[in-house]
Amino acid sequence: MSPQQAVRALRRANAVAQRALTLGRHPFGAVLVAPDGDTVLAEQGNVDSVNHAESTLARTAAQNYAAEYLWACTLVTTVEPCAMCAGTQYWAHIGRLVYGLSERRLLVLTGNHAENPTMDLPCRDVFGRGQKRIEVLGPVPEVEEEIAALHRGFWQRHAA
Repeated sequence: MSPQQAVRALRRANAVAQRALTLGRHPFGAVLVAPDGDTVLAEQGNVDSVNHAESTLARTAAQNYAAEYLWACTLVTTVEPCAMCAGTQYWAHIGRLVYGLSERRLLVLTGNHAENPTMDLPCRDVFGRGQKRIEVLGPVPEVEEEIAALHRGFWQRHAA
């Protein structure tokens, strides 16, 4: 996936996050991109505090695509996956990850918010404990502020 493709996919994931926000959900979005780096195979917004966009998308992908094919695909998400989502991506056999905003930056935006008790556990650390090498690109500076804007507005309006 080229840097230009990554930015395009991140903007699409952010549009999915915006859609989740309009549905009253937390503003997280993810897309699954085919090996060509352009074709979006699936997209998913956040559902709730247990069914995050990334984990829900990874489970759906694992049910619908062969592991060998998913290994060549990329999960693109607005915010760095939490430990649960990184683990689900690992087990779904999705070989690459691109994220726009780091989980640490999200923690700064949300603070100690009851609806999002962010963990300071980078996805690279989670993947690094596994036996498969998941490629990771992120954060992506070109889209960080666009993604942060959705979160800044949401978490301020939904003060804990």
